[in-house]
Amino acid sequence: MEKLKLEIVTPDGLVYSGEVDEVTATGSEGEFGVLPGHAPFLTTLKIGMLIARKGNEVIYFFINTGYAEVGPDKVVVLADSAERAEDIDVERAKAAMKRAEERLKKREEIDFARAESALERATTRIQIAERRIVR
Repeated sequence: MEKLKLEIVTPDGLVYSGEVDEVTATGSEGEFGVLPGHAPFLTTLKIGMLIARKGNEVIYFFINTGYAEVGPDKVVVLADSAERAEDIDVERAKAAMKRAEERLKKREEIDFARAESALERATTRIQIAERRIVR
């Protein structure tokens, strides 16, 4: 069976490189899936989860915006930041979520969009980390 080469790269370096059977991610136009032989395209990525399937193994990643370049045999993700589910510090994410929620309550004193984005990142990290634990 054909495989896809998946590379996830951030400004800090390579987060993941390996062969997988399938990739699912959250693009700016919605969730998309990629199998070997997919038509090439380029998309922006929203804050969200990237799922890589490799046989019976499912690998979860947190993606903090970026781009995905899809080819018939390769997916390259250039992300502002990315973490494997097992590397997410849940307590840190919960603290960030609490700070963001508190900032959002003080609407007139803050950059609302920035606080909302921080809340989304923290919530998504927690959801991904919990998904890893449940399965």
